Formats: sequence, C-alpha cells, structure tokens
Amino acid sequence: MNADSRRKEILQLLERQSGPLSAGRLAGRLGVSRQIIVGDIALLRASGTDITATPRGYILTRKSEGIIYKIPCRHGAEDMCRELQIMVDNGCLVRDVIVEHPVYGQLTGPLDIATRHDVEEFMHKVRQSDAAPLSDLTGGIHLHTVFCPDASAYERIIKALREEGFLYEDQD
Repeated sequence: MNADSRRKEILQLLERQSGPLSAGRLAGRLGVSRQIIVGDIALLRASGTDITATPRGYILTRKSEGIIYKIPCRHGAEDMCRELQIMVDNGCLVRDVIVEHPVYGQLTGPLDIATRHDVEEFMHKVRQSDAAPLSDLTGGIHLHTVFCPDASAYERIIKALREEGFLYEDQD
C-alpha cells in the first residue's frame, strides 16, 4: 500500500470508529510502524483534516447538534474523577481542559470523554503515568470545554459542580 492509500485508509478507519483509535492499533492494522502513523496523521492535519490526539488515541472531529460551554472549575487532583463523572452523567462530552500558564499562555489538553468508561480509562492512564494534571500548574483552577445536548444538561452540571464545591465562581 502506498502512502496516499494508507492515509485514505486511516481516514476511513477514523470515520468508522466511534471512539479514539491509537497509533499503535492503526499501525498494526496497516502493517507499518507507529512512527509512520504519527507522520501520516501530521500530514493529514497539515492538509486541513481535523484530527484530534487524545490521551487514548486519535479521533476525527465531527460536527454535531448541541451547545458548547466553558465551565470554570477548581479542585485538587483527587477530585478529578468525580468532576468528570458529573459531566458525563449529565449527557455531556468533555472536550478538553484549559489552564492559563504564566509563561506559555493558554494550555489546552484534549480529553474527549463522553462516558463513565472513558473516565475510568482516563483515570487509569493518569495513575499509570504518575503525571500531574494541568490544573496543578494553576492551583487547581481550570476550564473545561463541554458539549451538551441542551441547556438543561449544562444547568444540571453547574448545580452538581457547585454542590461538590468544584465550580470556580466569583471570589469577591
């Protein structure tokens, strides 16, 4: 298979996949190295294809119905799982986490977490890597971009986050 055919196949695999697809799985499926896949993804992105790299693999960004919100939160790493569960339990997709770094400006980490299973996989990866969450850079303050099916889902999230003490609100 030549490089153009392989990149077309990568796109088709991503289009058919309902969740993230790792470079390792793509490499195994296409009979090439993981590094070849990483290069192919870079070229696809450079040509304008909207592919996001999440902690669990690549996804093709799809347009869908709903409302996008930014939610300010503040909590320690020990509450990350509960925060994400609140969001997915209310039918929302957690697109990313954003922090404001004093040197680098806005740092965004793609998440694309939609289910409790996704939360569990993400938390497992966090524990395995022993890496600190981005929010550790900002004393726990961060934003999440969430995709909600409707305003009532967003309102339920805000209420639950406030009740848990995770919602970052005006500190007058």
